[in-house]
Amino acid sequence: MKKNLIMVALLLGLILAAVPVFAGGQQAGTASGGEAVSVNDDGTVNNPEAVATDKNKLVFWSLFSGGDGSWMDRIIASYNTTNPAKQVQSIMLVWADYYIKLGTGVAARKGPDIGVSHVSRLSELVEQGMVIPLDDYAAKAGVNWSNYAPAMVQSITFNGKKYAIPLDTHAEITYTNTDILSAAGVPMTNGQISVSNWSEFKAILDKIKPILKPGQTAIALTNTGDDPYRIWWATYFQMGGTPLINTAGNQVTMDKGIAVKAADFVKSLWTDGYILPGIIDHGQLFQAGNAAFAWMGTWMTGSNSEVKGLNFGAQPFPRLFGTNDACWADAHVFVIPTKQSRSASDTQAAVDFAYWAGTKGAPIWAQSGQIPSYIPVLTSSDFTSLPYRPDYAKAASTAVLPSQHVNFGKMKDSMIRNLDLIWTDQASSSTAIDTIYNEIASAIKN
Repeated sequence: MKKNLIMVALLLGLILAAVPVFAGGQQAGTASGGEAVSVNDDGTVNNPEAVATDKNKLVFWSLFSGGDGSWMDRIIASYNTTNPAKQVQSIMLVWADYYIKLGTGVAARKGPDIGVSHVSRLSELVEQGMVIPLDDYAAKAGVNWSNYAPAMVQSITFNGKKYAIPLDTHAEITYTNTDILSAAGVPMTNGQISVSNWSEFKAILDKIKPILKPGQTAIALTNTGDDPYRIWWATYFQMGGTPLINTAGNQVTMDKGIAVKAADFVKSLWTDGYILPGIIDHGQLFQAGNAAFAWMGTWMTGSNSEVKGLNFGAQPFPRLFGTNDACWADAHVFVIPTKQSRSASDTQAAVDFAYWAGTKGAPIWAQSGQIPSYIPVLTSSDFTSLPYRPDYAKAASTAVLPSQHVNFGKMKDSMIRNLDLIWTDQASSSTAIDTIYNEIASAIKN
């Protein structure tokens, strides 16, 4: 059932004030309503509603606070030099708060002109009436949907209407420290290893462990949060796991036995000493040269490349089980949030930016490490000449994308929360998977 947006605002208890924007991006300061802007060290804003906004610009709320944020800034700066109908200003939100803040802003009819969504959350935004269909605006912008993979187009289509402009596919891939691997005598080709099963990968890890120094790890991975969940996801589907729910979205079809087996495997990476316990920031650990491998998202490629003295390779997540190369992935898309005060011309300008960013801006975005959704870019020299990217671009076709369900966000939260209990020795795999199964069943009924 579609949720009443005003009721959402009341429940969240925040009514946003209309405010002006600082030209050139977010800044610490005080909006006209008197609330000071709270800016973190990484440039993210805790209270985007307090950032001053320029009425002559489109406001873009971004969740790109990781290694890819600076590249989106470059896309926006480049777009603003093209003499568009309206320039764009980006306000970068804290990733963990993004969807809450977006929901609150839209509910109060004072959200941004342009937003970003993961495909895994788009169903929820559509169901709640938080984003608008874009078909007519996309046609005027010149969007040719045949330039995107059919699966991508399907993922943004609901009841025959398209609600987003595709930007990228981003996957969990393998980064290799070629200095450590060379010291261990591990064969590589262009910084990549060749393995086709867990035994082969384990043999490499066993060669690496004896040469590691204190504070170094064979594999860099946090022991809570998204990244170990993504490894469990990849392992589950490589082992032959079935989709979490059926196509109709009304029945749980997750294979609990394989889910437990996959969880036990991921847990063994700590118990067998391949992952250093207590890692909080595995990206930082890898960039400091203290990990032979790191399992991280494609968005880290660009920032890794800027680390002086870091010699690394990047390749798809390895096939450890079975006969397929399944891995975790999601996709970023641009959305146009519901906004009572926005004119049709401003909405068109917002879609024009989204399409430009995902096409003309795609070569810049590829430099961050992401895999552009716009197919012509994938075959262009702008993309194929970049290091690493063509090697792992196939992850876009081998990845298992999230289920298209309005409550997938709840399902993901359940999986991460309960899997974390396994990784931190607070629950057995069977107990945690039982809970996940039951909570998914509850999510699809509501």
